[in-house]
Amino acid sequence: MAEAFVGVWNLVESHNFDGYMKALEVGFATRQIANLTKPTTIIEYDGGQMTIKTQSTFKNTEITFKLEEEFDETTADDRHVKSVVTLEGGKLVHVQKWDGKETTLVRELKDGKLILTLTMGNVVCTRTYQKAE
Repeated sequence: MAEAFVGVWNLVESHNFDGYMKALEVGFATRQIANLTKPTTIIEYDGGQMTIKTQSTFKNTEITFKLEEEFDETTADDRHVKSVVTLEGGKLVHVQKWDGKETTLVRELKDGKLILTLTMGNVVCTRTYQKAE
């Protein structure tokens, strides 16, 4: 099932990303730049190991992990978090924890698009990606 997420995905739509970043306490200048970028996400899956690369004019990040195994991650906004990614009901559920806080990133496939739902407390952001040809 994780193989279904493999590919190159381009951001086509974003709702409430600024609100989500505010909830994460991302600074104003960083939010301004991040709101302008249209990142490309590259997802690879090989032998139980998954790699998610996010590339933009602002910043590139890359994480490699095994499903259901905790790993250390440095986020695009420089948070040092403990992360776990699980596959639940066809969705990739990515939980980041740091300093007693927690955010959830859920990736799911709908109508050929990759929908990324970011949740921090009661703030929800949705970002839609189209698969590159």
